[in-house]
Amino acid sequence: DAGSSVEEMEFNWDEYLEDTGATAAPHGSFKHVDTSLQNGFAPGMKLEVAVKSDQNTYWVATIITTCGQLLLLRYDGYGEDRKADFWCDIMTADLHPIGWCEQNKKILKVPEGIKDKIPDQEEFLQRVLKGACSAPANLLEGLHRGKNPLDLIAPGSRLELQNVRDSLEAWIVNVVDNVGGRLKLRYEGLDDSDKFDQWLFYLDPFLHQVGWAAQHGYSLQPPLAIRSLKSEADWQDILKKVKQEEEESSVPTDLFKDKPVIGVHSFSEGMKLEAVDPMAPFVISPATVLKVYNDKYFMIEIDDLRPERTTSQSYICHVNSAGIFPVQWSLKNGLHLSPPPGYPGQDFDWADYLKQCGAEAAPQSCFPSLTTDHGFKENMKLEAVNPVDPEEVCIATVTKLKDSYLWLQLEGSKKPVPDCIVSVESMNIFPVGWCETNGYQLRPPRKAIVNKQKKIAVVQPEKQILSSRTVHDGLKNQELNSSDSVVINGKYCCPKIYFNHRCFSGPYLNKGRIAELPQSVGPGNCVLVLKEVLTLLINAAYKPSRVLRELQLDEEAAWHGHGETLKAKYKGKSYRATVEVVRTADRVADFCRKTCIKLECCPNLFGPQMVLDKCSENCSVLTKTKYTHYYGKRKNKRIGRPPGGHSNLEVAMKKPNKRRKRRKHFFVHKKKRSSTSVDNTPAGSPQGSGGEDEDDQDESELSHSLAQDRDKRKRKLRTFSFSDDENKPPSPKDMKMEVAEKLQLDSNPLEWSVADVVRFLKSTDCAPLARIFLDQEIDGQALLLLTLPTVQECMDLKLGPAIKLCHHIERVKLAFYQQFAN
Repeated sequence: DAGSSVEEMEFNWDEYLEDTGATAAPHGSFKHVDTSLQNGFAPGMKLEVAVKSDQNTYWVATIITTCGQLLLLRYDGYGEDRKADFWCDIMTADLHPIGWCEQNKKILKVPEGIKDKIPDQEEFLQRVLKGACSAPANLLEGLHRGKNPLDLIAPGSRLELQNVRDSLEAWIVNVVDNVGGRLKLRYEGLDDSDKFDQWLFYLDPFLHQVGWAAQHGYSLQPPLAIRSLKSEADWQDILKKVKQEEEESSVPTDLFKDKPVIGVHSFSEGMKLEAVDPMAPFVISPATVLKVYNDKYFMIEIDDLRPERTTSQSYICHVNSAGIFPVQWSLKNGLHLSPPPGYPGQDFDWADYLKQCGAEAAPQSCFPSLTTDHGFKENMKLEAVNPVDPEEVCIATVTKLKDSYLWLQLEGSKKPVPDCIVSVESMNIFPVGWCETNGYQLRPPRKAIVNKQKKIAVVQPEKQILSSRTVHDGLKNQELNSSDSVVINGKYCCPKIYFNHRCFSGPYLNKGRIAELPQSVGPGNCVLVLKEVLTLLINAAYKPSRVLRELQLDEEAAWHGHGETLKAKYKGKSYRATVEVVRTADRVADFCRKTCIKLECCPNLFGPQMVLDKCSENCSVLTKTKYTHYYGKRKNKRIGRPPGGHSNLEVAMKKPNKRRKRRKHFFVHKKKRSSTSVDNTPAGSPQGSGGEDEDDQDESELSHSLAQDRDKRKRKLRTFSFSDDENKPPSPKDMKMEVAEKLQLDSNPLEWSVADVVRFLKSTDCAPLARIFLDQEIDGQALLLLTLPTVQECMDLKLGPAIKLCHHIERVKLAFYQQFAN
């Protein structure tokens, strides 16, 4: 329904983690996601690079580290000396795989800097290239150059998929969609029918490149489920067509180099074990090894003793398959083992059952050892695929842990499902934020939707007169839904609150947005109506966080009202503060008037009185500067600092609400700045983002010290500047400048000291994290090597602050490459 779709748009992981008091599972626990983010180049690989001093000659270089499409290289011969290391861009630099010079009659020549160290070039090359790994040719040349390998599995690509339900035969599948390595696959020959589509991660051990079946002696046959849909001749024609188009639709073999290797098993037919059916992973059941195909694959069947059964739950496994356990594993771990359907009695006993079946238990040696070193803990949050409907990725909570298995409670699935049993190495679980990073819809929790709809104040749109019946129904609904006691027409019933948009709006509120507000809110419970009014006003401000700060509870004021938490969102952050709201109708008018004066607007801007033609305060003659002569003195400090300090103003990172375009090179993605932003502060400035919760004194001192530092070093970095008037609505010119501005560095970050790094961080909205960099002694070179997983794990940061920090690091990397890499 429409209501729930609005909530889906608004789901925010940081706010949700804060509200639930939970933590996100560490990013490093999802090995398959880490693998999917690698760019195909690895430290230690060698390539042939044009020598800078002589562009017609080349020399062998080794990759030291990678950063997106940038490579840090060192010419062979420099040994451990890193002073001559250099960065280059895969897309623009003259880079080639080992052997390219020989094939293309190009000259390999020792660079000038190391001529003395290499007396015999031929002997040196033979020695360093012996057993060396060349950088992949397909990622250095041609269409795939500079691409993230994962992007090469594009829709339309073909792969081979083993049929894991009834045989080992494989069949061709088409990639319909690629979401961060999670592939939607459709059997070749089914065209537009999605009935048999499957979702698998590209590293799944049963998924292979085209040609795998022929190489390993398996036949290419469509699965039984779809075989009857076409004649044998049609299937053969489809195979011929695939072979003709093999070149166009093939996927590079390098992509599968990180796939788990399937080991040799020691199971025999008839052995008993405990198993979880991957199609319904909710219970542990007794199972039997039904068939052994070879030393790698065997089939398991979930036991069912009913004589009338018509289907069997069987599937193919290998030695490292998840969800297979030795007999008595559930008993030893205090878990319930579900007796087979048709088993007499409720108390299942393995010894009796084995005797009754005349079978032996699979020995412990058949099963791989289970790891407990995985980083997951109870109550951690992550994102997980719903096994009943693999299209859905849901919020998941770890409810139980046993060895290397998690019990996950899925929230927000269309149909409720029991707790799922999942291996920590499953490729159907993902870190917090994975869906948003890859532009996929995460199912939001139902609870958030219910809570948001719980309390309702009646809002009347402008120029729309509601019938008395509608108002009555709205109030009745409010009375039923509100947890507070509501007495209609009594002392707790707030009259209608009108927004008089023709009145003077003051320095904080945007007159255009005020005009777009509903004509009135209410009547209804005082707390609910006034909370709705204040929320609308906060959202109508130039800087919502500033208005929230004006309204927050002032310790010196004695309203004796009702404390309510209000939120504001501004510049990618969420702010919260406790605001005092009156509870009784007799104090509403005074509350509205005093709130208006706090916001330095006309006392009649909102309140129980509707202003028809002319305001009684004659506010139309006022300007933003003249206003204070009438309604209060301008404060000495910056506008809006309440005397009570900011003890209860909390700030939290906010993620963008909308689905964003997928970008896969990094797990870290900086939020794109919108050209419609209502902020005139230069990018990277603490003003209005991190700076909103700083003290005035600290901020002015920081500004002053930065200005001095700029004079000393003759810096002209616009990014380090501060906004002069934070209450001024931005001009279009300002907005254009903000979008176009890039970070300009006046020194090479590779040469930055720890102090330089700290100075840079203090000029951003991540200033509070500068202390960590000082303690950890992170200099410029270390800064350029930081990634999101490293920052999260080594600095123990939540996802929000970590993403913010990585955004600034990425800006430095980009500026470094553009200014200094060449």
